[in-house]
Amino acid sequence: MARSSFQILIRTLFTAYILTAVFLLALAFGLYRLHLTEFQVEIGINAIYILSCFIAGIAAGKMARIRRFLWGFAAGACYFLILFGISFVIQKQIGSSMRELLLIFAMCSGSGTIGGMIS
Repeated sequence: MARSSFQILIRTLFTAYILTAVFLLALAFGLYRLHLTEFQVEIGINAIYILSCFIAGIAAGKMARIRRFLWGFAAGACYFLILFGISFVIQKQIGSSMRELLLIFAMCSGSGTIGGMIS
């Protein structure tokens, strides 16, 4: 039975956010035990975005079987949009500059696209 587009995207995003939670817990443990600097934590957070979206792109590509890179891009872009929306709701403002937001979007959608292409 073929899965609908919505089911593929929801399952992929759920996987990505579960991975994000696990990676963030590992980063928090590293922060606690290794006394990481702010710069190291920022690099860790960016690496988590990239790795989670990359794995989501692979998952989306494997589930969709057609147009894999588009599914990977969609997974990364939706990951960013949900992340942006939650951040906006919590902070009640856009906390980053437009340049920083575009960079995070490029990281998420780009790594999702690459993951979809190699799936």
